[in-house]
Amino acid sequence: MQRYFVDKINDKEQFVITDADFFHLTKVIRANVGQRVYCVVNGKTAIAEISEIAEQQLLLQPIEWIAGSSELPVHVTLVCGLPKGDKIDLIVQKCTELGASQLIVWQAKRSVVKWDQTKAIKKIERLQKIAKEAAEQSHRVVIPEIHIVANLDELVELTGDFSAKIVAYEEAARQEEKSQLSNIFKKLTLGQKLVAVFGPEGGLTEVEVQQLTAGGFTCCGLGPRILRAETAPLFLMSAVSYQLELT
Repeated sequence: MQRYFVDKINDKEQFVITDADFFHLTKVIRANVGQRVYCVVNGKTAIAEISEIAEQQLLLQPIEWIAGSSELPVHVTLVCGLPKGDKIDLIVQKCTELGASQLIVWQAKRSVVKWDQTKAIKKIERLQKIAKEAAEQSHRVVIPEIHIVANLDELVELTGDFSAKIVAYEEAARQEEKSQLSNIFKKLTLGQKLVAVFGPEGGLTEVEVQQLTAGGFTCCGLGPRILRAETAPLFLMSAVSYQLELT
């Protein structure tokens, strides 16, 4: 069954689907009254049956609430220096599938890409749509939030209360640092927040790393190989899942 995130409930406790999801159900799926779909509301999933198809909205009656959740046991925020091309699209899509709670982008010193304010608004809207579609596809109950920060000072302030803060630094990998990431993962407990920072294609500058470590971040290696800007976040998310869900 198709899955949709719903943020509207009428006074009859029916789910209300409008806008793009309404178009998808009526024009693409060509749904009929009586057809059932999954509806995700406030982090909970229900099987719902279409009870009415109006001109601009669908009404659905909840039939059965589904127990359990596919979310990671910790909240993971990924911070990426803007990479070139559509790499950020890939990062958002795949890391959403892997369970990220939040993705933040920023204009790193070595970022080739430049977003002005108008472009940034449009890009974030697009990335949020990608996250929504990936969350539906992977049967999540939460859509990751996509944000942009102006600089690392803002990031340090924003993540001040996080339980664990790491920065993936290629120099740590070159020095064969192997233990920091594992040690941090072992200390994480249910519901805590982890943030990980990644550089763009050219990596992070020493000044950026110093600024992050001064703000409480720990430099970590991600193994003996140097990973691409779009690969490193996926590696981190896979490692989190393995450590906290599969061992």
